[in-house]
Amino acid sequence: MTEFDTEVYYDDDADVSTVQDETVAVLGYGSQGHAHAQNLDDSGVDVVVGLRKSSASRQEAETDGLEVATPANAAAAADRVVMLVPDTVQPAVYEDIREGMDAGDTLQFAHGFNIHYGQIEPPEDVDVTMVAPKSPGHLVRRTYKRGEGVPGLLAVYQDATGEAHAEGLAYAKAIGCTRAGVIETSFQEETETDLFGEQAVLCGGVTEMVKAGFETLVDAGYAPEMAYFECLNELKLIVDLMYEGGHMGMWNSVSDTAEYGGLTRGEEVIDREGMQEILEGVQSGEFAREWINENQAHRPAYRQYRGAEQSHQIEQVGDRLRELFAWDEQAEEEVPADD
Repeated sequence: MTEFDTEVYYDDDADVSTVQDETVAVLGYGSQGHAHAQNLDDSGVDVVVGLRKSSASRQEAETDGLEVATPANAAAAADRVVMLVPDTVQPAVYEDIREGMDAGDTLQFAHGFNIHYGQIEPPEDVDVTMVAPKSPGHLVRRTYKRGEGVPGLLAVYQDATGEAHAEGLAYAKAIGCTRAGVIETSFQEETETDLFGEQAVLCGGVTEMVKAGFETLVDAGYAPEMAYFECLNELKLIVDLMYEGGHMGMWNSVSDTAEYGGLTRGEEVIDREGMQEILEGVQSGEFAREWINENQAHRPAYRQYRGAEQSHQIEQVGDRLRELFAWDEQAEEEVPADD
């Protein structure tokens, strides 16, 4: 046991030979797919990548030395099928591969959305697990090659064989997550906390706060360039400090003036009732139903919101400034979307 309330597992808790005895079908070769497949291959696991015949990623996977087959053929040949295509296409892909799954096989995910909200209903005679690195795929691969790893999550939804937990840990070790630590969770907890975090804080909350701050300064007559630097560009510096040392690590690094101002004024911009409403929408399935219906209607609202975001003044200002200044950060490697 660790000193945390939740169990955390490391290399010594996992036996990688469990997954080395399997054939693993990795469906998708995008951000997560390429990293899982290559790390598994380097760990001595028999991997076949499942991609549509028309997928632009087929040649890339083959160039990387991996066997490639259609999703249906990959699943039929595998003992473990890992769903790493986007949430929105997983139900259709599952319909293509379900006949190829045998009793005792494992159906594995990196996000619990489709299982938790009933979009995929697996047979009772297969294990259903989740191994979810808490990192973009390129870091999963990069840290693995350095002999390190990124933290991950492990969940068991259905244990038909009695070995699902051990097999999930073996997979986590094969992709490098147990080097950093793997936290045990559930499909429900992972899905609901992930959606809430994305909507209220990491993606929705942060971008709206940045835009609101930018607009407040510009509307008050300050230069858009100054507003951009203060409300967007410097955000990375603050987040890096928080990542490295938590809130106190950040407060200890900024000026006393910044600390006092933040501690006394920050709460004024937070709508806790709104956050609670977002969480309730996730817990009730309201958001999931809305997103499913949006995709079935070919994403009209999604395109409208995305267009408005792209045309916002902060994007135009940022484009100009990023061209003018030599940023210190190295460009991240580009990885295609999951296929």
